[in-house]
Amino acid sequence: MPHWLVIDLEATTDDGGWPLAEMEIIEIGATLVNREGRELDHFQRFVRPLRRPLLTTFCRELTHISQANIDAAAPLAEVWEAFERWLGQHQARLEGWASWGDYDRRQLEQDWRQLQVTSLLSGVPHANLKQRFAKARKLQKPLGLNGALQLAGLQFSGQQHRALEDARNTARLLPLILPV
Repeated sequence: MPHWLVIDLEATTDDGGWPLAEMEIIEIGATLVNREGRELDHFQRFVRPLRRPLLTTFCRELTHISQANIDAAAPLAEVWEAFERWLGQHQARLEGWASWGDYDRRQLEQDWRQLQVTSLLSGVPHANLKQRFAKARKLQKPLGLNGALQLAGLQFSGQQHRALEDARNTARLLPLILPV
Protein backbone atom coordinates (compact mmCIF):
# COMPACT_ATOMS: atom_id res chain seq x y z
CA MET A 1 0.00 0.00 0.00
CA PRO A 2 1.43 3.43 -0.95
CA HIS A 3 2.24 5.95 1.74
CA TRP A 4 2.38 9.73 1.82
CA LEU A 5 4.66 11.88 3.94
CA VAL A 6 3.23 15.16 5.20
CA ILE A 7 5.85 17.63 6.42
CA ASP A 8 5.50 20.87 8.33
CA LEU A 9 8.31 23.19 9.37
CA GLU A 10 8.48 25.95 11.92
CA ALA A 11 11.15 28.58 11.34
CA THR A 12 12.69 31.71 12.77
CA THR A 13 10.64 34.80 12.02
CA ASP A 14 9.38 38.06 13.46
CA ASP A 15 6.21 40.10 13.23
CA GLY A 16 5.73 40.90 9.56
CA GLY A 17 7.77 37.87 8.45
CA TRP A 18 11.28 37.47 7.08
CA PRO A 19 12.44 36.63 3.57
CA LEU A 20 12.90 32.90 3.01
CA ALA A 21 16.68 33.34 2.73
CA GLU A 22 16.81 34.66 6.31
CA MET A 23 14.58 32.01 7.89
CA GLU A 24 16.02 28.96 9.63
CA ILE A 25 14.15 25.80 10.54
CA ILE A 26 13.54 25.41 14.27
CA GLU A 27 11.22 22.38 14.18
CA ILE A 28 10.55 19.55 11.74
CA GLY A 29 7.34 17.55 11.99
CA ALA A 30 6.49 14.73 9.61
CA THR A 31 3.74 12.16 9.60
CA LEU A 32 3.78 9.10 7.37
CA VAL A 33 0.21 8.20 6.44
CA ASN A 34 -1.72 5.87 4.19
CA ARG A 35 -4.07 7.31 1.54
CA GLU A 36 -6.88 7.43 4.13
CA GLY A 37 -4.75 9.76 6.25
CA ARG A 38 -4.09 7.21 9.03
CA GLU A 39 -0.70 7.74 10.67
CA LEU A 40 1.76 4.88 10.34
CA ASP A 41 4.82 6.61 11.80
CA HIS A 42 6.03 10.11 12.63
CA PHE A 43 9.16 12.21 13.14
CA GLN A 44 9.56 15.36 15.25
CA ARG A 45 12.70 17.25 16.23
CA PHE A 46 13.65 20.74 17.30
CA VAL A 47 16.50 22.37 15.36
CA ARG A 48 19.02 24.89 16.69
CA PRO A 49 19.35 27.85 14.30
CA LEU A 50 22.92 28.99 13.69
CA ARG A 51 22.66 32.50 12.20
CA ARG A 52 20.08 33.88 14.66
CA PRO A 53 20.11 31.53 17.65
CA LEU A 54 17.85 33.73 19.79
CA LEU A 55 14.17 33.39 18.94
CA THR A 56 12.17 36.59 18.70
CA THR A 57 9.34 37.12 21.16
CA PHE A 58 6.92 36.93 18.21
CA CYS A 59 8.35 33.55 17.12
CA ARG A 60 8.19 32.09 20.65
CA GLU A 61 4.59 33.26 21.13
CA LEU A 62 3.48 32.05 17.67
CA THR A 63 5.02 28.59 17.88
CA HIS A 64 4.98 27.96 21.64
CA ILE A 65 8.59 26.79 21.19
CA SER A 66 10.82 27.92 24.02
CA GLN A 67 14.37 29.18 23.79
CA ALA A 68 15.35 26.20 25.98
CA ASN A 69 13.90 23.77 23.37
CA ILE A 70 16.07 25.38 20.72
CA ASP A 71 19.20 25.71 22.85
CA ALA A 72 19.08 21.96 23.61
CA ALA A 73 18.55 21.00 19.95
CA ALA A 74 21.09 19.86 17.36
CA PRO A 75 21.80 21.97 14.27
CA LEU A 76 19.95 21.18 11.02
CA ALA A 77 22.79 19.11 9.53
CA GLU A 78 22.51 16.58 12.39
CA VAL A 79 18.71 16.64 12.57
CA TRP A 80 18.37 16.20 8.80
CA GLU A 81 20.72 13.20 8.93
CA ALA A 82 18.45 11.62 11.58
CA PHE A 83 15.40 12.42 9.43
CA GLU A 84 16.95 10.77 6.37
CA ARG A 85 17.72 7.62 8.41
CA TRP A 86 14.11 7.55 9.62
CA LEU A 87 12.76 8.17 6.11
CA GLY A 88 15.00 5.50 4.57
CA GLN A 89 13.00 2.72 6.20
CA HIS A 90 9.82 4.01 4.51
CA GLN A 91 11.16 5.16 1.15
CA ALA A 92 10.22 2.04 -0.85
CA ARG A 93 6.48 2.62 -0.23
CA LEU A 94 6.54 6.43 -0.48
CA GLU A 95 4.21 7.67 -3.24
CA GLY A 96 4.74 11.36 -2.54
CA TRP A 97 5.29 14.01 0.05
CA ALA A 98 3.14 16.99 0.80
CA SER A 99 2.90 20.21 2.71
CA TRP A 100 0.28 22.89 3.28
CA GLY A 101 1.47 25.50 0.81
CA ASP A 102 4.84 25.77 -0.88
CA TYR A 103 6.91 27.33 1.91
CA ASP A 104 8.06 24.01 3.40
CA ARG A 105 9.30 22.66 0.06
CA ARG A 106 11.11 25.89 -0.78
CA GLN A 107 12.72 26.10 2.69
CA LEU A 108 13.90 22.49 2.47
CA GLU A 109 15.32 22.92 -1.03
CA GLN A 110 17.20 26.05 0.11
CA ASP A 111 18.60 24.21 3.13
CA TRP A 112 19.59 21.13 1.12
CA ARG A 113 21.65 23.41 -1.14
CA GLN A 114 23.27 25.10 1.87
CA LEU A 115 24.04 21.74 3.51
CA GLN A 116 25.14 20.31 0.15
CA VAL A 117 22.98 17.22 0.58
CA THR A 118 20.78 15.28 -1.77
CA SER A 119 17.69 14.32 0.17
CA LEU A 120 15.76 11.11 -0.37
CA LEU A 121 12.81 13.46 -0.95
CA SER A 122 14.50 15.04 -3.98
CA GLY A 123 13.27 12.23 -6.23
CA VAL A 124 9.79 12.00 -4.70
CA PRO A 125 6.89 14.08 -6.10
CA HIS A 126 5.74 16.97 -3.88
CA ALA A 127 2.11 18.04 -3.56
CA ASN A 128 1.06 21.51 -2.44
CA LEU A 129 -2.09 20.50 -0.57
CA LYS A 130 -3.19 24.10 -0.02
CA GLN A 131 -3.49 24.62 -3.79
CA ARG A 132 -4.97 21.17 -4.39
CA PHE A 133 -7.62 21.70 -1.70
CA ALA A 134 -8.59 25.08 -3.19
CA LYS A 135 -8.86 23.50 -6.65
CA ALA A 136 -10.84 20.48 -5.39
CA ARG A 137 -13.29 22.79 -3.55
CA LYS A 138 -13.38 25.31 -6.43
CA LEU A 139 -12.30 28.13 -4.11
CA GLN A 140 -11.29 31.47 -5.59
CA LYS A 141 -8.51 31.82 -3.02
CA PRO A 142 -6.64 29.13 -1.04
CA LEU A 143 -7.38 28.90 2.67
CA GLY A 144 -5.12 28.55 5.66
CA LEU A 145 -4.98 25.12 7.26
CA ASN A 146 -7.49 25.92 9.99
CA GLY A 147 -9.96 27.40 7.50
CA ALA A 148 -9.66 24.36 5.24
CA LEU A 149 -10.27 22.02 8.17
CA GLN A 150 -13.37 24.01 9.16
CA LEU A 151 -14.67 23.96 5.57
CA ALA A 152 -14.21 20.17 5.62
CA GLY A 153 -16.19 19.96 8.87
CA LEU A 154 -13.11 19.21 11.00
CA GLN A 155 -11.65 20.93 14.04
CA PHE A 156 -7.93 21.61 14.40
CA SER A 157 -6.49 19.08 16.82
CA GLY A 158 -3.65 20.19 19.11
CA GLN A 159 -1.53 23.36 19.14
CA GLN A 160 -1.38 25.39 15.91
CA HIS A 161 2.09 26.33 14.61
CA ARG A 162 3.74 23.24 16.03
CA ALA A 163 5.28 21.18 13.27
CA LEU A 164 4.03 17.66 14.02
CA GLU A 165 0.52 18.80 14.96
CA ASP A 166 0.26 20.94 11.82
CA ALA A 167 1.48 17.98 9.73
CA ARG A 168 -1.05 15.65 11.35
CA ASN A 169 -3.91 18.09 10.75
CA THR A 170 -2.81 18.55 7.14
CA ALA A 171 -2.79 14.75 6.72
CA ARG A 172 -6.44 14.66 7.81
CA LEU A 173 -7.29 16.55 4.60
CA LEU A 174 -5.24 14.25 2.36
CA PRO A 175 -8.11 11.82 1.56
CA LEU A 176 -10.25 14.77 0.42
CA ILE A 177 -7.57 15.98 -1.98
CA LEU A 178 -5.81 12.98 -3.50
CA PRO A 179 -7.35 11.37 -6.57
CA VAL A 180 -8.78 7.94 -5.83
